[in-house]
Amino acid sequence: MIETFGTNQILIFLFIMSVTAIFAGFFAGFFGIGGGIITVPCLFYIFGSAGIDKSFIMHLAVGTSFAIIVPTAMMSVFTHYKHEAVDFGIVKTYGIFVVIGVIIGSFFAATMQTKSLILFFSIIIYLLALNLIFLKDKTKIKLKFTLLQRTIFGFLVGFVSSLMGIGGAIMNVPILKLVGYSINKAIGSAASIGFLISIFGCLGFLFSGLIIKTDIPLSIGFINIPAFLIFIPITIFMAKIGATTVHKIQKEIIAKLFGLFLIFIASRFLYDYFNF
Repeated sequence: MIETFGTNQILIFLFIMSVTAIFAGFFAGFFGIGGGIITVPCLFYIFGSAGIDKSFIMHLAVGTSFAIIVPTAMMSVFTHYKHEAVDFGIVKTYGIFVVIGVIIGSFFAATMQTKSLILFFSIIIYLLALNLIFLKDKTKIKLKFTLLQRTIFGFLVGFVSSLMGIGGAIMNVPILKLVGYSINKAIGSAASIGFLISIFGCLGFLFSGLIIKTDIPLSIGFINIPAFLIFIPITIFMAKIGATTVHKIQKEIIAKLFGLFLIFIASRFLYDYFNF
């Protein structure tokens, strides 16, 4: 277990977490995502190397990711708001259904086996990666975004996000673009909805972990305290840089490169699924 690690092993873990936090924070601000797509896989392997019970390492990675996203998303939203890229109207009328999906999904995730969560994560990442790679800013399809559409899309985004430890913006940005938002406005508004997802996702995994009485070292429920404390200052700083950068450059090429990176992550997780 991690308590028996030597100084060198602890320093390596701290270094890996710090590097991961840099990339997670930047992409959180740049794409309006919570950074969980990067954070969850890295935490999964870090916790696995630390000897934590395999039955809970995916749950712990997802729960900790949500805790890390809370302040990161807050900084991202504030920066996008300064650029007038947040529509709080859509956050209120659509975000409520996302929150409902998150609450239900968080407690559902606690009943799933780690292997099932790994498979679910890899499949969704494949789909999101393909969306990024073939994403086009110009589309002839426009949704009216009726109450029924907001309910269905909101619940699905919240539910899926809760099982993956992500802020949901990688799904919400395309959805908001379909209803007529510019790319920057879609990113800023999605970041705001991601803030809500992170809060309720964090609370859901915190309490679900406590309810089933997990005994995970240095953790409360499904939230690991050391990882949370290391990631927070780095991701907050990098999220601000990423959110500022997106308003200065074209993001299409980077989105496609990021999509290829996600395919690599999904493939690695799928490999782990068959060898778990």
